Amino acid sequence: MSPGKVSYRIVADRLGWVETMLADIQSLPLSSFETFTQEKRNVWAAESCLRRALEALLDAGRHIAAKGFGQGISEYREIPEKLYEYGVLGGEEARLMKKMAGYRNRLVHFYHEVSIQELYEICTGNLEEVRALGMAMKEWIKDNPEMADRSL
Repeated sequence: MSPGKVSYRIVADRLGWVETMLADIQSLPLSSFETFTQEKRNVWAAESCLRRALEALLDAGRHIAAKGFGQGISEYREIPEKLYEYGVLGGEEARLMKKMAGYRNRLVHFYHEVSIQELYEICTGNLEEVRALGMAMKEWIKDNPEMADRSL
């Protein structure tokens, strides 16, 4: 695969999806665990939105690696390593994204092991970390305009 230009439209679309999913989580009744769990659909909505937010974040990173650096990636856990290698993410950001990729895999493949309490704690305490990684990718594009295609 040959490097080319990162599509700003694709990255912005995926990161917009992240923001939508995070806003949907934040609109749920998160004031207490008891309130959150009063209706099962709150739990299912939170789980679905979190998984989708993580997938969109990782898909944005995969696009940057593929188009900007010619690096095809098949596994979500490889994305942060390549983004760190190419200077898109710092070391701590890459470590955090790798942890998120692992959590996304748990949500998809080991869903039966994810407790409602764990999900609630992530939704009330860790959403800003997801948002921060999206901002890091946006900053990289802003700082590297020669790598981005801004056409529609």
